[in-house]
Amino acid sequence: MIDVLALILAGGQGDRLSVLSEQRAKPAVVFGGQYRIIDFALSNCASSLITKVGVLTQYRPRSLVNHIGSGRAWGFDTLEGGIQVLQPYLGRADMDWYQGTADAVYQNLYFIEESQAREVLILAGDHIYLTSYRNMLAYHRSQDADVTVGVYPVPLEQAHRYGVLDLDHNGRVTEFQEKPAIPRSPWVSMGVYCFNKDVLVEQLQADADMDRESSHDFGRDIIPRMYRTRRVFGYQYQGYWRDVGTVQSYWEANMDLLAPVSPLPLDDPNLRMRTSGVPLAPAHVGPRATVHNALVSPAARIEGTVLRSVISPGVIVEEGAEVRDSVIQHRCLIRAGAVVDRSILDKEVTVGRNCVVGEGDANVPNFRRPDIVHAGITIVGKRVTMPSGLYVGRNVVIGPGVETELDGFGHLESGATVDPTQMPLHLFV
Repeated sequence: MIDVLALILAGGQGDRLSVLSEQRAKPAVVFGGQYRIIDFALSNCASSLITKVGVLTQYRPRSLVNHIGSGRAWGFDTLEGGIQVLQPYLGRADMDWYQGTADAVYQNLYFIEESQAREVLILAGDHIYLTSYRNMLAYHRSQDADVTVGVYPVPLEQAHRYGVLDLDHNGRVTEFQEKPAIPRSPWVSMGVYCFNKDVLVEQLQADADMDRESSHDFGRDIIPRMYRTRRVFGYQYQGYWRDVGTVQSYWEANMDLLAPVSPLPLDDPNLRMRTSGVPLAPAHVGPRATVHNALVSPAARIEGTVLRSVISPGVIVEEGAEVRDSVIQHRCLIRAGAVVDRSILDKEVTVGRNCVVGEGDANVPNFRRPDIVHAGITIVGKRVTMPSGLYVGRNVVIGPGVETELDGFGHLESGATVDPTQMPLHLFV
């Protein structure tokens, strides 16, 4: 679709994912064993035959930029199209750090105008769903809309966490409320917008002119100002969609992959999931291993027990070790006798012999960040080494890079935080 430009918003810090997004942008976080979260938006564009894509980055973009590369994995390295990573920079009057989602797009208006696109898709880079945007575009054109918002039904008691839209019988938006205390509609914004290009340019310029009167955000400012005077419609999406902005939602979305019939079919030939990287050797499951209801990625080696877990490439689970209800990312090593339960381990974590990770009182929230770590899930940062025999409770957060510093700890109680930036190593309880 050469007349459509897709812009993927991928600059968010993602503080609510704790240490998983401490050293990388949230869209670069691993998902489903071998993918990154941004792979969903990129794969959806590829399935939609959209060939012109811009990725707007800001927070710690290195991992994300390296992952995207030339866009070859998604078919974007063509003469007719292409992918471009757009980063903010200081030093010129017309550029600064992005102040909001709308401001991020506004600061790249030159890219939009040069595209000669008819419509512009604004996409969130941190949502989990597989679709083709062709149906949404067809709906947008059939309604002669100025902007179409992707909307998704949630239980009414959960809608207060989102931007909520009321729709009339034609699908036109009649009201928009950002996180209302008492929602009146189950339709929430997916953070997917299809704009006519000229309307988008007009609205972004008007929003920029408001300066301090606006937070420069599509959901808080642009759409609420438009629906009363412009043709704003809601495209009712009925497939699987998850905003994985919290530790619990990220963990639950990974667990959804293990359902007998997964609501997120990563092997759908019509909506092919793609990612970058070189081909890997097959996974190895040893003769005395037990693997039940698990997703095991290529190049993993399982000699112990893996139950209801998502295992990334290169993970080793030694004989006598057990992993339950957990998400284990690339090249982690689970030594013999260790138990890992209801935990998320970032890349290259070593769990020593006879360690116990993620057991204890699940009702004790993390003392330092009870707002984001309270679902009984323990999170271990990148390249942490846990010594033999260490006991780690639930809702524990261990920051990235901790190695020999944990040797003096025999027990980390539920709710504890180990912060490697504090020297000597500091334990928050």
